[in-house]
Amino acid sequence: MAQAPKNVESVKKPKPNYLILGGGIIGFAVAKDLRKNDKEITIIDLDKTRVETLRQEGFNALLYDISDPELVNVIDFKNLICIAALSSNDNANTKAISNFKPLIPENVRVVARASDGLKREEMIAAGANYVFIPPKIVSGTITEYLDMMETKHTGNRLASWLDDHRGMKLGIVLHDNPDPDAISSGFALMEITKKYDINAEILYDGKIGHHENKAFINLLDIQMVKITGPESFDKYDKLAMIDCSVPGVNNSVPAGKNIGIIIDHHPHGETEPNAEFSDIRTNVGSSATILTKYLQQMDITVSKELAAALLYGIRTDTNDFRRNTTSADFAAASFLHPLSDHDLLTQVETPSMSVETLDVLGEAIRNREVVSTCLLSNVGTIRNRDALPQAADYLLTMEGISTTVIFGIMEDSIYVSARNDDIRVHLGDVMRQAFGENAGGHPTAAGAKIPLGVFSSAKDKHTLQKLVEESVVKRFLTAMGLENEDDDE
Repeated sequence: MAQAPKNVESVKKPKPNYLILGGGIIGFAVAKDLRKNDKEITIIDLDKTRVETLRQEGFNALLYDISDPELVNVIDFKNLICIAALSSNDNANTKAISNFKPLIPENVRVVARASDGLKREEMIAAGANYVFIPPKIVSGTITEYLDMMETKHTGNRLASWLDDHRGMKLGIVLHDNPDPDAISSGFALMEITKKYDINAEILYDGKIGHHENKAFINLLDIQMVKITGPESFDKYDKLAMIDCSVPGVNNSVPAGKNIGIIIDHHPHGETEPNAEFSDIRTNVGSSATILTKYLQQMDITVSKELAAALLYGIRTDTNDFRRNTTSADFAAASFLHPLSDHDLLTQVETPSMSVETLDVLGEAIRNREVVSTCLLSNVGTIRNRDALPQAADYLLTMEGISTTVIFGIMEDSIYVSARNDDIRVHLGDVMRQAFGENAGGHPTAAGAKIPLGVFSSAKDKHTLQKLVEESVVKRFLTAMGLENEDDDE
């Protein structure tokens, strides 16, 4: 091991605020930035030429092997804030961390550089508080830039499409029984179209059942038109599908309709969406995030009501940033937060739970069937499908449960809502495998709408419920690769 020269050992020990182990490209760059803050910096490196260069740059640089156990005796820890092991040698960084960690004060942080995930774990085990991997940082920065370029390119295409269709009448179609993400996204697109002299209306089918969703629409005064049949679409020159992408799949758009715009964040399954302009980003947590980016790019003034709507849409679809959340969702929320009417948001978030939702939750608890870590429950006939995801979210908190599947019958369909926190399972893929194209979603949240079909011929309600339950449970467990065996409760 290289030892400190006698002239170094004989001088007074340095008392750095920052001790940088490794004076290469990264170490030198970090030292230059830290020097702007008037902090005392000491750099340790084994390369004699590099040390001389650092000294010429005005740094206190010492010639030493950073992995040498004796190095701890060369430094005075009194003023130390942080040790940064930044050499390109993983083993040397790990040894240095092991040597220093037991001796430095508890409040001194240790930062380290690693070449891969395995070495990162070794450095954390040795005592590092934070370990970064340069290739990941570089690739992340490049990917972020490419995403920004793609967003700009897509936004320009949307602007061009809207500009080419000035004066037309546009129907903005949301998925059936729309949630805040779909509603706020439709609201945003309607505001965007005003810049291009387009007359747009928001269309929906099904019910606005959830109490919070009703409050959301009423308080924000969002105007929406109820679809009454296929003829509802005839008065529009073009249709835009928001938070859905395939006609007839969780929406009332007839097959073969002329679709001008599709904006969605859900996987579309095997059927390829067909529209003049399409933007489907499965790498973001909400459609509201996508629409927020358009508003920013097109420099459209965002009212406090629209900001509140989009922020609420992002929060609900990401379960308050705990589900399928990306940096894009955080960035959009950060932009919207200071613009939002927070008093209004508080009013939206505080309506009481409906009696029906409580009833569905009670049925879900009573009828639960547990297989391995999956909980499945048939809640019978329902009037409000929004109660299903609430029950699925609630039951996911039960000990030992990683996947919940709650289902019920409404009118002529079976509705299924599922939640998952097992990172090994992509719930959307499982649901699609189990129930076909009318199902899908994200790794942690998915749903399905299954036509009753042959089940509707059942002679009585009890028989119908039994047939539906057997079919849904069997299909889901088969897709999960599980046998239908009840756990002891």
